[in-house]
Amino acid sequence: MQLQTLTYIVVGASFVLYIAIAFLTQAKNTREFYVAGGGVHPVVNGMATAADWMSAASFISMAGLIAFLGYDGSVYLMGWTGGYVLLALLLAPYLRKFGKFTVPEFIGDRYESKAARVVAVLCLIVISFTYIAGQMRGVGIVFSRFLNVDISVGLLIGMGIVFFYAVLGGMKGITYTQVAQYCVLIFAYTVPAVFISIQVTDIAIPQLAFGGTVADGSEFLLTRLDRVVTDLGFAAYTVGTKSRLDVFAITMALMIGTAGLPHVIVRFFTVPRVRDARISAGWALLFIALLYTTAPAVGALARLNLTETIQTGPVGAADGNLVYDDRPSWFRTWEDTGLLRFDDKNADGRIQYYNDRNLEFEAEALSHGWNGNELSVDNDIIVLANPEIAGLPDWVIALIAAGGIAAALSTAAGLLLVISAAISHDLLKGVLARGISERNELMAGRISAAAAILLAGYLGYNPPGFVAQVVALAFGLAAASLFPVILLGIFSFRMNREGAIAGMVAGLGFTLGYIIYFKGLFIGPFSENIAANWLFGISPEGIGTIGALVNFAVAISVSAVTPAPSAEVRALVERIRVP
Repeated sequence: MQLQTLTYIVVGASFVLYIAIAFLTQAKNTREFYVAGGGVHPVVNGMATAADWMSAASFISMAGLIAFLGYDGSVYLMGWTGGYVLLALLLAPYLRKFGKFTVPEFIGDRYESKAARVVAVLCLIVISFTYIAGQMRGVGIVFSRFLNVDISVGLLIGMGIVFFYAVLGGMKGITYTQVAQYCVLIFAYTVPAVFISIQVTDIAIPQLAFGGTVADGSEFLLTRLDRVVTDLGFAAYTVGTKSRLDVFAITMALMIGTAGLPHVIVRFFTVPRVRDARISAGWALLFIALLYTTAPAVGALARLNLTETIQTGPVGAADGNLVYDDRPSWFRTWEDTGLLRFDDKNADGRIQYYNDRNLEFEAEALSHGWNGNELSVDNDIIVLANPEIAGLPDWVIALIAAGGIAAALSTAAGLLLVISAAISHDLLKGVLARGISERNELMAGRISAAAAILLAGYLGYNPPGFVAQVVALAFGLAAASLFPVILLGIFSFRMNREGAIAGMVAGLGFTLGYIIYFKGLFIGPFSENIAANWLFGISPEGIGTIGALVNFAVAISVSAVTPAPSAEVRALVERIRVP
């Protein structure tokens, strides 16, 4: 059976499963639509949360980042997993004790302010649409490569599937669909990892293979990888190049960004009790760890396979360079997507894959007639192309396609529902039409979800200039806008509405401006050395940490010089803090 046919069958079967679950779990009221009725078992919710969290960025991009960043990529592992500890300890149980539907509703009630609720909705929408653009783009890429359709067609198919189970089932349908999607994505991620681990190291467990020796026992996997990449002028895989301050800032931004992401927080409103919120967070961390502890091995193995396939000889050794006309089939198919490109700069018909940013290495390379690196590899293809590079069976490659789509759709659905709830529950029922009936609110929620899907599809097809940095932007904005006001709302009696609004606006404005400036709009005499102009040497990926500090400082200062909250608010804070 041909790969494309097999992929259609595997992906199609997963879609049938998702649709069947949506039919069986239709939301009949607003409570089921927003929080799945509040009766989801902690283990089930933990699995759904893991699927909601592990987006296309985790499944498709993270191992690619680790593959090309090496040691520096560890900040993503530390930040994203560490964020769940913060979420479980500082936010989840208290928000569940609050007992409402959404994060903006908590902020509005805690600060006795419709304006604060509206600002929180705006922050939520900016974060969610920024995040979802990357998910929809990931869906389009997977469809384009494995099902041989245009990216726009792939987007339409993905939008249709999400529309069906998000609009029909709401949070109830999404929860149980995400359980199925977690099973698909974790199986799809670990099976190829096991195959390639055995192939390269003779060790079946990827986590052990990462620290093991290559199959011939001659050297450790990471030792060989260091030697291979440094021979080509790249930095050693196991050596970090970022400053300690930047590493700390990125890790902290990802951690508190995780704890402030609205589509993750809302998952803890779906369990019956406060205790279940803590248990659910623990299960989610376990389910996430299955993929996140596998990712370093996937990244290392993929980098080694790719590099040795393309370029194994020293500089100037023509017999070590892959002849372009003899390139393998996987190379040709990924070239068609535009995510893998070859530019024969010296017209010798061979692929020379060297680091043209290493000045010491460049001098040696140029002496052999080299005119610059000839291969461009997009980070996002590493996980998807890895089974093909390793020559694994077609059914494993088809499984990867199903897993990538499941990861993107599960997070997209969660984000869309958060946007829907923000519009129908927080803006419409909470501010504009407080007397709206439950039936009309449910209809408004479904219409909002449908409209959000259309806009998400547009963003996926025509992504803004910063979509490649969607992870840094979304997490930085969540860290700098929502996390501080939620944390202070739980643990500070003195925090008031003026401080909350000022803090959210200041944190959001600073972080958004910084990231857009350095990621898309930086021009001028220093544009060739952008990093030299970073504030305190902190990259845009880590600026959310500074944005959060700005939020805290502004919120606390403004609260100190404005009237204290009412006795009712103090009673609310006291109530949600009691176990």
